[in-house]
Amino acid sequence: MRILHTSDWHIGRTFHGNSTMDALAEVLGALTAQVRENAVDVVIVAGDVFDSATPAGAAYTLLSDALVGIHEAGARVIVTSGNHDSAARLGFQSRLLREGIHVLTDPLAIGTPVTLGDDDGPVHFYGVPYLEPAIVRQHWGGVELRTQAQTLAHAMELVRTGMRENGGRSVAIAHCFAAGVDATIGLEREVRQGGLDVVPLSVFDGPDYVALGHIHGRQRVSDRVRYSGAPLHYSFGEQDKPRGSWLVDLDASGLSAVEWLDLPVPRRLVTLTGELDEILSAENVAAHADDWVCAVYTDPLAQTEPMRRLRERYPHCAMVQHQPADSLERSERSYTDRLRGAVTDTERIGAFLEHVRSGHGPTEREDDLIREVLEDRVRAEALV
Repeated sequence: MRILHTSDWHIGRTFHGNSTMDALAEVLGALTAQVRENAVDVVIVAGDVFDSATPAGAAYTLLSDALVGIHEAGARVIVTSGNHDSAARLGFQSRLLREGIHVLTDPLAIGTPVTLGDDDGPVHFYGVPYLEPAIVRQHWGGVELRTQAQTLAHAMELVRTGMRENGGRSVAIAHCFAAGVDATIGLEREVRQGGLDVVPLSVFDGPDYVALGHIHGRQRVSDRVRYSGAPLHYSFGEQDKPRGSWLVDLDASGLSAVEWLDLPVPRRLVTLTGELDEILSAENVAAHADDWVCAVYTDPLAQTEPMRRLRERYPHCAMVQHQPADSLERSERSYTDRLRGAVTDTERIGAFLEHVRSGHGPTEREDDLIREVLEDRVRAEALV
């Protein structure tokens, strides 16, 4: 049996205020073509199908078009819910779809597989929707479920019980933060609470393959436990991570091969670092005018209207940051510390300017002006 493992479509997510719907439709169209070209039997979507618990109507349309297109390309589809999805809304969608498209959102059905067959016999697919401990613990009295790790460990015990009852080959699908993975800073932490919700690799013992979602970059946790990542780049922190999916082959004895299939990137992401004039140079513009651009300019002082100037050259500039070249070398004393150490008014003003200018204090000319103003104030007070 040939399986395509994808996840984290995040239908409806914007990229710095820009819609990603057209780009995602393009990429999912390419994924559908891969299903046909590689004679894929089953496509797994491991959670975070939508980006919101209340997706707009256009998001439902894109999902329906994608799932029906994949099915018409010759594959059956198995979808589970992630932490961004509303399990109820995603589950409702399943009733409107045709046979051969399975949407698994019910925690009480974790141990009951979707069973599909090939020439070597049955393959049992166990879908584990995203499980919020505070919500699902009511279903399993007497089991301590305070963290994601505990909850997913219990869910996988239900999967292994189902495996013993059904026999044959098996695939598990889950949405979580597994131990040992490399996350995108600021993007994939919401499923965790400190370190308690990291799921140990041993939790996934048993199935021939475990298709995970939540991490947006391709990850190989072990030969049989993997993340496919998201099909689009949704942040500049992901810009160097490939986009695609895992092509998984099962033979009569279990997992036989796993291959990575790249997906197209509709618009590249690039971070340009240097002084603003350098970023705006003809050479840079020629190379990156059509890219999503994050500009990190290193001029000592903040420049006037940098975003306007950047967008005149880079129509798709999405982010601008001021990070002076020596910022990492400067003292990390807080503003309060600098004020506490200041003795004179001149030093206090200098500390303020250093704070608001990302570490750059007054220039020599500004020092002269500050002294003149302070001296004028002293003379004025002496006349009162």
